[in-house]
Amino acid sequence: MAFDLEKYAETSERVTWEDLDFESFRDQPLDADVLRALRYMCDVEYHTSCYLRDLLVTRSHRKDEARGFMTTWNREEFWHGEALSAVLKEHGMHVDYDELKAKRIKLGWQLALGTVTQAAGSSMVGNDFIAVHMTWGAANELSAVAAYRRLSSMVEHPALSPLLERIAQQETRHVAFYTTQARAKLDDNDRAQMFVRLAMTKLWKPVGSGIMDDDEVRHAMHHLFAGQAPTVDKLDQRVQKFPGLEDATIFRTAFEKMGVPL
Repeated sequence: MAFDLEKYAETSERVTWEDLDFESFRDQPLDADVLRALRYMCDVEYHTSCYLRDLLVTRSHRKDEARGFMTTWNREEFWHGEALSAVLKEHGMHVDYDELKAKRIKLGWQLALGTVTQAAGSSMVGNDFIAVHMTWGAANELSAVAAYRRLSSMVEHPALSPLLERIAQQETRHVAFYTTQARAKLDDNDRAQMFVRLAMTKLWKPVGSGIMDDDEVRHAMHHLFAGQAPTVDKLDQRVQKFPGLEDATIFRTAFEKMGVPL
């Protein structure tokens, strides 16, 4: 079934949390590891504008579907960051744009290099870069859904768990878009499949890599996916449905490289 971009845009709304009992955090505060994982997720969601900026220097921005989706996607991800920030605030942890801007300045040369590299790669690969972008996005969003649902089940918290489920539900629509676009670009396109396979098996890393400290990436992945071999294998099986990636194990490979015991 084709992704209905118009319906997606019309039904998009910010994730809500005002109806949730945030006072429950006083009686049931989150532990340090959960808060650290939430801080990681919050930072990644807030960095969405970095990804959108990168998109604008690639061929993907020339496609109406991608450009239209990314505008709404950026808004939804921002509100995910706001929601997680509100949870952190209940625990005395304040995250705002001033802090995010400071981090961007600190990582400026790395982010700039990533943008230039992506733009150059887009030019060399041509229109097949869109297949890479969409497949990469699908993998990122698949892992986000799994991470939110895993953390929700781990904490079983009256306020946090339903919030994470709401975020995960929005992320599933992101998965649907990227998946639909990627498969359309990969079907009967050996050249695109070649580039996508190279990118996903050699370059893909868990969401947050490159913008977060390596220790934070390892902690988040370990906290969320250690001992979760069935979940990780299911993620790989979803990726293997993309033409050209039938035997790829990008998630298992990435986690094993990071020392995450599955």
